[in-house]
Amino acid sequence: MVQIQSVEEPFRKPEIAGPTFGVLKRADAMGLYTAAIDRLDLPTFLAVVRSLHKAGIGRGAGLLTGTDSAKDLDSGELLRLIRSLTNALEESPAPSYEWRRLISLFQPELEELAALLGISLSSLRRYSSKERETPDDVAARLHFLALLAGDLAGAYNDVGVRAWFRRKRALLEGKSPKDLLRGDWRPGEPGPERVRALARSLAAGSAT
Repeated sequence: MVQIQSVEEPFRKPEIAGPTFGVLKRADAMGLYTAAIDRLDLPTFLAVVRSLHKAGIGRGAGLLTGTDSAKDLDSGELLRLIRSLTNALEESPAPSYEWRRLISLFQPELEELAALLGISLSSLRRYSSKERETPDDVAARLHFLALLAGDLAGAYNDVGVRAWFRRKRALLEGKSPKDLLRGDWRPGEPGPERVRALARSLAAGSAT
């Protein structure tokens, strides 16, 4: 959904464009903003910020929503607000949004999504339909997978993202990402963090 064709002020500076692109990818991967994005300009960015605020995320950056033109923005303040949004997205599981996006991503292979989450397919369907509330540990894993998908979005399409979890990697000592995301794993543990570091390295490459 994020395929940038043009970049306008105040986002043309590389030190601002990169972090902003990260915010857009995370918002998309978490299902918080569902419209296609092909321009990186102020109206598009403010539309994303408003969507995040609606979900209760990043309201500390509310000053931006009252900005009408790039001339009103100080680059340092804008970068600080973008970093604030990045941190807020990282720290804010949003299962009611993330279920929708990840089910769309894994739709032909929902058993694989269930396995990555350490739950049964029937539980996945109950949680995603809101028949039952998503437990905190499952919500944390769901959020981690959504952030992974955001990291991978610049390098792969949806089919490629699904295949990425199955492919063995030398940097993971010959294991695949799904091998390190089994059972009752938790974000922050060594295995999942190695998987996230690998995905982030791809994100950094795709942004250059």
